Amino acid sequence: MRKSNHPHKKAVHFIGIGGIGVSALARYFLSKGNIISGSDTSPSELTDQLKKEGIKIFIGHKPVNIAKGVDLIIHSAAIKKDNPEIKKAEQLGIPFKSYAEALGELTRQYKTIAIAGAHGKSTTTAMASLVFIKAGLDPTVIIGTKLKEFTPPAGGNNFRSGKSKLLIIEADEYTGAFLNYSPFGAIITNIDLEHLDYYKNLAEIKKSFLKFIGNIQYGGILILNKDNKNLFSLRNKIKKIGQKNNLKLYWHSVTLDQRSQAQCNKLRKILKVSGEHNVSNALGVYTLAKALNINDKKIFDALSEYRGAWRRMEYRGELRIMNNKLRITNENSIIHNSSFIIPVYDDYAHHPTEIKATLAGIRQKWPKSAIICVFQPHQEKRLKSLFKEFAGAFDDADTLILLDIFKVKGREETKQSVNSQKLAEAIKRKSPINVLYLKSANWRTKNLSKTLKQIIIQNQHKSVLNQHKSALVIMMGAGDIYKMTDKLIK
Repeated sequence: MRKSNHPHKKAVHFIGIGGIGVSALARYFLSKGNIISGSDTSPSELTDQLKKEGIKIFIGHKPVNIAKGVDLIIHSAAIKKDNPEIKKAEQLGIPFKSYAEALGELTRQYKTIAIAGAHGKSTTTAMASLVFIKAGLDPTVIIGTKLKEFTPPAGGNNFRSGKSKLLIIEADEYTGAFLNYSPFGAIITNIDLEHLDYYKNLAEIKKSFLKFIGNIQYGGILILNKDNKNLFSLRNKIKKIGQKNNLKLYWHSVTLDQRSQAQCNKLRKILKVSGEHNVSNALGVYTLAKALNINDKKIFDALSEYRGAWRRMEYRGELRIMNNKLRITNENSIIHNSSFIIPVYDDYAHHPTEIKATLAGIRQKWPKSAIICVFQPHQEKRLKSLFKEFAGAFDDADTLILLDIFKVKGREETKQSVNSQKLAEAIKRKSPINVLYLKSANWRTKNLSKTLKQIIIQNQHKSVLNQHKSALVIMMGAGDIYKMTDKLIK
């Protein structure tokens, strides 16, 4: 990489640039005129797009990727000290920092609003961004998903460059990343048992969130979800921190506060995204916006226009049954006069709380539809730690197809006592839903399509789909199941 000749521009290299968060930060640095390169273990749609935007992409982590001209290296949380590019940087004396450390520095350069919580961060960050844009505040946004409203590229972006000094970020608690941030304002959506490969227990997670609250700037704003019992249990400790740092604390509730029912009812009417969890997310954004004197019309107009985010109950295409034969189409390839149309959605849910909320939202929006859920568990440790919760998370589905666990490199124990087949057996023992386990070797597109067809026709014969009048497929998980969705709808 050539070194920047401009005294204020830098040559910055990102290790793990294919990640949704790291790529957003790379785009931020690129927008400031810096020379950007990055590496990742494999190519992806995202790395291909970054290349089109002018970023030099290397596939594989190799010492040769690091040249003497590099001024700074930023790496993802997954990158260890023995990474060959980190070792080369040390040899050359090039400074390096984690994604969270680099983003933390930005939070002190801007008036930052950070969205934290075990679930709903991306959706809430997206909603808040659109409200502040509608209000004319022109924020810079770094988010862990792609928004259709942020273009180019056509499929949506995880970064928006604004001209104001307002920065809106998604603040992840994994590895304590959000403890690097120093926001002026924050929303905490909830606290839950999550990332148990890093945190030992719920008490440790709560302690981390209290530290995050303690890092909010003096005189700042904090929005909290009263409906989440884990968060509300900390109210006295939060109050003490708030008094010490002169924070303005606002608790909101979908179920416990009569004063907010008018807003909740309006949100239920205008939101295009389904589920009470999204009403709660939107109410948190509404509460923040009101605290910053944004008027109701702009808030509700922006929230009504929100179309959802990448892999958050995202419509992807359709399965069409014609004369008992399954045809697969996407929105650009429509087949008319079909006898049965089954929409396909894609969702990132990978925790029991998220799964239950997503399926409940689907059931609420489509009460007469049969729900066929295809789920890929994410990380053995998560499945083992929350096995009982996973076994009870799919009750709103009519049919569940379980794929093998997506194993996260560097975050797995060598031996685990759980797998998807055992989860299928546990669900069968306690739930009347139809459960099918598919081995990894059998879930390639052709076989999955064939299996789905067989399940749908079988359910027709059992009058399950006839009883429901319609059906839908939800592809669910945080691993690579979205790649299957891509192939499934082609």
